[in-house]
Amino acid sequence: MIKYFIGLCLLTLGWVGHAKDEVKKTIYVAKEQRPLYDRDLFLYELLQQALNAADYDVNIEHVKVHPHQQRTLMALSKGQVDLHWSMTSPAREKLAIAVKFPLFDGLIGKRVLIIHKAQYERFKRVTELQQLSRFTAVQGHDWPDTKILSSNGLNVKPIVNYQAMFDMVTGQKADYFPRSIVEAQSEIINQNNAELMIVPDYYLSYPARFYFFVNKDKVELAEKLEIGLSKLKSNGAYNTLLRRYFDLDMLANSHMLPLSNPFE
Repeated sequence: MIKYFIGLCLLTLGWVGHAKDEVKKTIYVAKEQRPLYDRDLFLYELLQQALNAADYDVNIEHVKVHPHQQRTLMALSKGQVDLHWSMTSPAREKLAIAVKFPLFDGLIGKRVLIIHKAQYERFKRVTELQQLSRFTAVQGHDWPDTKILSSNGLNVKPIVNYQAMFDMVTGQKADYFPRSIVEAQSEIINQNNAELMIVPDYYLSYPARFYFFVNKDKVELAEKLEIGLSKLKSNGAYNTLLRRYFDLDMLANSHMLPLSNPFE
């Protein structure tokens, strides 16, 4: 009887130990406090596919964060969240682990111009970058793009509030709002404002990379993401996902105005 009891205890302890091993890890992903667009939905799906491809079975919990990008990167550095995505810069790569896979295949640097329709006659006359310097753009005050545009001689007004940038263009208090080709189309739809349009004749283009950023204490997560993303790229799943979410026809049918990025 005693032997039976001891055996039962050992069996129970073994089962408990095994159950503990089976408990999934949880990763905390930053979630911006604004409407979700195709860009965001693409990244959420890409994240899940990459984790699956790397056989890294984890629970994902979303943590609402401040809309300012730099504050979110600071939250990563302090361990308040485990993962976020952002355009890269040397300063940002000091705050967290950059998983160096360009999430949008460079498309984040293909910038179309959101304008008020009443301004289109002025904008369609632009054929070179210098002419665009007569206009005033709006950009987030802590976005890397703000410095990039300014360094190329463009007039840029830094703004704190995301929605305010659309409102300024609508109110013709600013001339244009440059947005990535992977952002602008769904943002225009969400704004539901007949006065806004995308300039169809040309777009800005500069080298820009958008990465997953991981808390420095989560080295395993960063490694698994790198493995998973590489697999998706090699088997074609990444390109299939990219084309499913974004209409890139405009890039083939309009003129490119090249810019440099001295902050790479």
